[in-house]
Amino acid sequence: MKDTLVFGASVKPNRYSNIAIKRLVEKGIATKAYGLQVGVIHGVQISTNLDNIQNIHTITLYLNPKRQKFSYNDIINLQPERVIFNPGTENPEFYGILEENGVDVVKACTLVLLATNQY
Repeated sequence: MKDTLVFGASVKPNRYSNIAIKRLVEKGIATKAYGLQVGVIHGVQISTNLDNIQNIHTITLYLNPKRQKFSYNDIINLQPERVIFNPGTENPEFYGILEENGVDVVKACTLVLLATNQY
């Protein structure tokens, strides 16, 4: 089974990326995390580089559009099947780039998708 990558993971417990990791783990979804700070969230190690991350099905994005620009190629190189743009991460420019590379774009809240069993 391919994994979900929380892109923009935060060690701060009140951040949505942190809550998403907790909910993904609770649902039994294989989860990886990438962020600026090393740490562990609900048993998931946050990586500060993408070198060892592979076999990703879904990237759930927690970076604002300005910061996303620096990660376009990194995200595409992970070859995910879909990228979820959570509220506040909407980025029409990146939607087009992803779609050109065969990646499904989902504009939704990961927490809502999980809560309603639509993930």
